[in-house]
This record gives sequence, structure tokens and C-alpha cells, in this order.
Amino acid sequence: MAELSKAQIQHQRLSKAKIIKRATAIFIGAVLMAVGLEIFLVPNNVIDGGITGISIMLSHITGFPLGIFIFLLNLPFFFMGYKQIGKTFAISTLFGIIVLSVFTSLFHPVPAFTEDILLATIFGGMILGTGVGLVIRYGGALDGTEILAILINKKFPFSVGEIIMFFNIFILGAAGFVFTWDRAMYSILAYVIAFKTIDVVIKGLDESKSAWIISDNSEAIGDAIMNRLGRGVTYLSGEGAFSGDDKKVIFCVITRLEEAKLKEIVEENDPNAFLAIADMAEVRGGRFKKRDIH
Repeated sequence: MAELSKAQIQHQRLSKAKIIKRATAIFIGAVLMAVGLEIFLVPNNVIDGGITGISIMLSHITGFPLGIFIFLLNLPFFFMGYKQIGKTFAISTLFGIIVLSVFTSLFHPVPAFTEDILLATIFGGMILGTGVGLVIRYGGALDGTEILAILINKKFPFSVGEIIMFFNIFILGAAGFVFTWDRAMYSILAYVIAFKTIDVVIKGLDESKSAWIISDNSEAIGDAIMNRLGRGVTYLSGEGAFSGDDKKVIFCVITRLEEAKLKEIVEENDPNAFLAIADMAEVRGGRFKKRDIH
């Protein structure tokens, strides 16, 4: 097999099918965000966080279309992303922002779906979050704040989430001066709903969990997991740092609906077993597919 060059290792071309799938997902996500903004939130003077929130306030103050500000204010972050994060991410982001800018302009004349401020906030936040989550899941972004946060994170000891939250405190707070303070509070509610929806879309409804079990009765627990949960297990060799005893460690991946059953299995076979369960963002490959339960 010929040795791959450094450039080939660093960047592999996407197949046409993957490009079409990614473009379609980003297009749908950007359109959904435009719907959440122009048909639910903006007509009711509720804003989103980040560059989008700044764009909404500038559009309200100047009277210029929202799409123009979304495109112009995000453009510098596109170049930052191109240089620092990668070509594919930057192109995906630019495509998403263009679609978002166009469709916010197209949807602007459409009347608000509801004038009930609470319903507009809840459903606008959910629709917006679904759109943003879809774009992020397929390798893009719809707001330059995310790119800026990633770049700041490389130089300062703050997480991306903390940096984004810091920016949004000022942006959502400013909504109280541009609109009213009750609208600023509704904006915070919409942001929280959108944030949680993004999390669900990225991780999926059927969120996976990893489980690590250390027990003197590991084989019985492993057999029970395979037979009663239908999940595969992996045995790892370990050594107790304090005791120096050899230990057999069980590793398996389950869904959150199976967590209670797993705890029951461990408790039945070894009440003193060590059990650690953690959330997993994504699981691919291997034999994760559930087998029939005997």
C-alpha cells in the first residue's frame, strides 16, 4: 500500500453522497432557524443569543433587513474558521449562513404564527434549536460566536460553553434596553429552550451511556448483561493500585432506558461491585446493535 502524504492524512475528500447529505441537512437546519426567528421570535420582540441576537437588535433599531446583518456580522468569523478550524467546517458554515440570511429575508413579510408571547418563545426556541442542532451535527455553525468561543478556548482556560454564556449574558441583557425587560426575560427563556433542544438533536433521543463495572463476580455479571439486556460486553484486565490484586473490568454500552436494568443486574450479582456510568455523545461501529434477549 502506498504511503499517504501528510496532506492526504490531514484532509480526505468527502464523497458526493456525503456532500449532498451534509448540504441537505445544513439547508434544512438553516431554514428551520429562519422559521423560528422570523415567524415566532422576531415579530414578538424576542431575540436569540450570539451574533443573531445582535443582528435582531440592529435590525430593529435601523429598520434594515435581519438577513443583511446576519450575513455581514458573521462574515469575519467565517474567515477565522477557515484559517483556524478547517476548510470543510468553514464552507459548511458559510453555506448555512447564506441560506439563513436569504430565508430570514423571504420569511420577513410572513405574519407571526402566534401573538401569544409564551407560545412564541417556547415553540420559536424549539424550532430554532432544532435547526442549529442539525447544522452542528453535520459539521457547520450558524453563529460566529461559536467559532470565536472555540478560538478563545485555545488560548484561555475557559470552556467553549462558558465563553458563549459570557457573551450571551451581555447580548440578552442588552435586549432589555432595546425592547423591554420582560422581552429580555422571554429571550433568556427562548435561549435556554433552544440550548436544550440543540443538545437533544446533537446527542439524539436514544442517548447512549457507557458503563464500567469492577467485580469479583464479573463473568456472572457479563453473562447477565448479554442474556438479559442483549448487549455485548468487553472484559479488560486491571490491577488494583492499593491492593495489587488482578481485576477483571467489564465495559459495555447501553441506552438510558436500560440503565435501571443494568444497576439491578449488578446489584443482584455483587452488591459491592464498583459501577460507573457516563453519558456518550455518539456510538459508531462495533457490535452496539441490540441482540435478542434470551
